[in-house]
Amino acid sequence: MIPYEDLKAVNAPFFTELEHQFREVLHNGWYILGSRVKAFESEFAHYCAVPHAIGLASGLDALVLALDALQLPPDSEIILPANTYVATILAAIKLGFTPVLVEPDIHTYNMDPDKIEAAITPKTKAIIPVHLYGKPCEMDRITQIAKTHNLAMIEDCAQAHGATFKGKMVGTFGEFGAYSFYPTKNLGALGDAGALITPSPELAERIATLRNYGSKQKYYNALVGYNSRLDEIQAAFLSLKLTHLDQITSHKRSLAALYDAHLNETVIKPVRHPDCQDVHHIYNIRHPRRDALKTYLEGQGIKTEIHYPVAPHHQVALKTVFEGQSFPISEEIHATTLSLPISFGHSTDDIHQVIAAVNQF
Repeated sequence: MIPYEDLKAVNAPFFTELEHQFREVLHNGWYILGSRVKAFESEFAHYCAVPHAIGLASGLDALVLALDALQLPPDSEIILPANTYVATILAAIKLGFTPVLVEPDIHTYNMDPDKIEAAITPKTKAIIPVHLYGKPCEMDRITQIAKTHNLAMIEDCAQAHGATFKGKMVGTFGEFGAYSFYPTKNLGALGDAGALITPSPELAERIATLRNYGSKQKYYNALVGYNSRLDEIQAAFLSLKLTHLDQITSHKRSLAALYDAHLNETVIKPVRHPDCQDVHHIYNIRHPRRDALKTYLEGQGIKTEIHYPVAPHHQVALKTVFEGQSFPISEEIHATTLSLPISFGHSTDDIHQVIAAVNQF
């Protein structure tokens, strides 16, 4: 059996070090907003080449707090991709903003820059590009559109730790880069965790205040805040795994290269562009008989996933938000996409077996 993801196998090389980190935090006796959080924030900011990183409880919280910190008008419209994980859209809705969806490029699956300006109105105040699957968006064009129309920009980097566009780290093009450290991510915690990065000291201070009930000083609340603090134990684990992130990314890139080279032309493979250094959180293919292929692979002992089976505008929770709207390109992607195994726990032999089975189908 080749699992889609085996987190025990992914973390096994780090067990001894992770156990050491756990014991240190346990015996230190300080578990919330202590030295380990500060250390990880400094290390992650340095890795991303920005002045400030603020640890949070999850990737969704990172998006919510970023939108809150921008202090946008209550009737603001937020430009979002029609092809994304639902969290990106939930963040805008949770703050009472109107999500405006833009279709993806059918080749990259990311927000299509050619379609953004048609969605902008006088109420549009921000844009959230998502670097889906670990592939950077066309950030030069999106950044220029944001500047031209005076839009704030939050990059959703939940799947793109360490990805670059034209040599520049994703998450550093706008006001904020929002990260998830969900356990399956390339930089994964052993529980929920997230972070924001920003070049702005003012925005960094505001996020640090918002995450702690809106308090800078205990029991004194300056803002209407949240409880969204990165745990000391998860920060310690993330500091350790950050030192291995480039190794993890390199391994996943080598597995992706095998897929690129050896999968036959019956499937649509991810496109490659020299400007975009993908980190391959997900290796997705497309096939017109996706469900049959998935079933066939399972019969061969190969697990796959679908990211994602339902387009956001078709989610029951969002039905009234997008009622009457149609996004056929997004729907085509959701109907045909299939994610193949590509984790730090997979070997080249595993990937060759997957390739053989897909090609046989």
